[in-house]
Amino acid sequence: MASCCHYEREPSFLQKEISAQPSKGDNQFFVRGNCGSCKARIEKAATSAGADSATWDAETQIVTLNFNPSKTSSDLILQKIAEVGHDNEKYTARADIYDKLPGCCLYDRELPLGVKSDLVHHDEAPAPAPKKDFSQHADHFDKSIEEVRLIKLADATALSKKEASLTFNIGTKELLKAACCNLSESFETNATVDVSFTNAVTGTKQLKMLGLDQKYTALTKENLPSIRGLAAPYGLNLIPGRWIGGIQLTKGGSTVVNGYESITGQINTELLKAAENPETGVNIFADAYGRVETNITSTSNLNEHWNQSVLLHGNATLGKTDSNHDGFLDQPTGNQINATYLLNYNDLEHSGLGTHFGISFVKDQRFGGQTAFDKMIDRSQQSAYGVGIDLSRFEIWNKTGYMFKDKPYQSIGWMNQFTTHQQNSFFGQRNYWGNQNTFYSNLVFESIIGNTNNKFKTGASFLYDQYDEDYLTHNYKRTETVPGVFFEYTLTGLKYTLVAGARTDFHNLAGTQFTPRVNFKYDVTDKTILRLSAGRGFRTANIFAESQQYFGSNRQIEILGNGGKIYDLQPEIAWNYGASVQQEFKLFNRKASLVADFFRTDFQNQVLTDLDLSPQKIVFYNLEGKSFANSFQTQLDFTPAKNLEMRLAYKYYDVQADFLGGQREIPFMAKNRGFFNASYSTDKTDEGAFWNLDATFQLIGQQKLPNLNSNPLEYRLPEYSKSYSTLNAQISRNFNKSIRAYVGGENLLGYTQSNPIIDAQNPFGNYFDAGMVYAPIMGANVYFGLDFKF
Repeated sequence: MASCCHYEREPSFLQKEISAQPSKGDNQFFVRGNCGSCKARIEKAATSAGADSATWDAETQIVTLNFNPSKTSSDLILQKIAEVGHDNEKYTARADIYDKLPGCCLYDRELPLGVKSDLVHHDEAPAPAPKKDFSQHADHFDKSIEEVRLIKLADATALSKKEASLTFNIGTKELLKAACCNLSESFETNATVDVSFTNAVTGTKQLKMLGLDQKYTALTKENLPSIRGLAAPYGLNLIPGRWIGGIQLTKGGSTVVNGYESITGQINTELLKAAENPETGVNIFADAYGRVETNITSTSNLNEHWNQSVLLHGNATLGKTDSNHDGFLDQPTGNQINATYLLNYNDLEHSGLGTHFGISFVKDQRFGGQTAFDKMIDRSQQSAYGVGIDLSRFEIWNKTGYMFKDKPYQSIGWMNQFTTHQQNSFFGQRNYWGNQNTFYSNLVFESIIGNTNNKFKTGASFLYDQYDEDYLTHNYKRTETVPGVFFEYTLTGLKYTLVAGARTDFHNLAGTQFTPRVNFKYDVTDKTILRLSAGRGFRTANIFAESQQYFGSNRQIEILGNGGKIYDLQPEIAWNYGASVQQEFKLFNRKASLVADFFRTDFQNQVLTDLDLSPQKIVFYNLEGKSFANSFQTQLDFTPAKNLEMRLAYKYYDVQADFLGGQREIPFMAKNRGFFNASYSTDKTDEGAFWNLDATFQLIGQQKLPNLNSNPLEYRLPEYSKSYSTLNAQISRNFNKSIRAYVGGENLLGYTQSNPIIDAQNPFGNYFDAGMVYAPIMGANVYFGLDFKF
């Protein structure tokens, strides 16, 4: 079968937000298909069987029939549709007819019922009707006379063939390949996102995509703004890995519906939702460096329409490790408590209404610095250098939607969220306190123009940010209010999909901003997909929060303002352009795929962080000249043997900007990166037991380092770092469907950066700097864990 043509359900906006099944009228029936050719064939078969008219929608997989019952019947029409090759809720097409369909029309039916997408006609007595719920893992359809079940199990990581944008769907299977204690560790087996430590004293990691820092990627949770503003440096640590139900990663310009801040792409995290059966999971984790954590997740159905999720997390870092004997802890000690409650109502089939409610709270405390530092003693009473970070965050949100009766293509949704985030921290003698209150609202209406080949989304949003920051003796306050409107149009043809959108936002400090974005997908053949994208994004820089990796130093902050209304600086504006080719073929007589993409980001304006003007300064100023990032990636996924999956990738980055001293490379960005991942699973036993073995090898090339040549010789850095490699591996055993044990290792090759802290012996001197980190600072680490499901 042409795998590039396998059916992928693309829910409407409301179905994505409320996770619900489309409503279906008396003369509406589920019919399987893929494309415009399928639509023409299905509608022609229906009219030839006596229907006055028929309209089939590829998105909902629903055909709407208009016929005279005295001349024909729905049974006869659906039988005729099956005779031309399309399975439906009453009849299954003959295999020989299905096999003769064009490659673009071959919907997925190759595995048995309940294993992957399939529709089967049941003549036996019906089973109890399942809960009607569209989750990321399964779709369920049912009728009172017969049960028809469609179940699609998500791959570990799947590149969506239907999306016009380059979007990867990362499932729980992929997340279980590594420790994945929080969101920052959820991309260790992913070749698209680069993960690195930010400095040598806080133990935090940051993501980079398309050669640019994490701040240029929109990080959302439940499609609501999440890790942004003051949450940027540590927010990834506040979403536990065991809470994640799935991740959608989009490279390049994302939809204008979700806002204006995305420049290099969007990473959306979905939390665990209730499935058909209640489930409670318990996870216990510990590693050799004294980190322990526990997760408890519980999902259950309260009644026919209500379900809930309770997510609990606690962790503590107890071990005090100084592996390089420089007198500083390799990672801070501390603890975190984290709780979230989700409540969902789903009655789209009858009333057309669905709603989702969530509330969460997290408290995180970390203490690091010199091993002699005692957090129980006032800093003024001790000479040791200490680091303290105290975070608290509260979120409450609601998403409510209504689907118009007998119009599954038309819906309206309204999302609202309030967040308060507070940080109280110190780095030696440097104090930083910040508080951010955010309110976000987004109203979206979705419908069609004439037919389902012409869809649109339109609406209005409002963003309110209130910032209050204290740095040393200075206070910085500002309030941002951003009402906006948007429109997005989707045109679907036989071989192409065009998504074009634009939004206008009226920012009280940055002025009116116009944000156009376009994504285009063309199916060159049934196995070759070409994608093009272009778009604009803008954001306001939070220079203190986003530069905290350099607070562990004695660099003084200097702002070269130019009259802007945010830290005396102008907002950041950039254009992103991309092209990709997705090719599927046979390798070792098994399915394989090759994806090559190129993206370029051009900054119209940017807030530069200059570390080269002086080793004793961090200087912020707006770009005058050019700043760009070129990103090329090629990735091969293949299966050389049964149960063995492999992924090879290579990335090249060219990231430069015009600084005050001239054009030069952005520091801490490797030009060349290699990636290899292998995953092997044994066959399941009758009890459901099996082994999983996973390994990830990465080669990180040279990185441009900041210029410290005005320092004494012993406190300088070379122009470029050395190349190095890392190896992570894990072996897990599923004893049955309820118990899983795993043991793994990180940085097993043991490479660490020599002297990651400059002048560690004199932390209050002029040359002390813990922010010049380009490689791991901790050696090989071993961890183990247990998962229980009830």
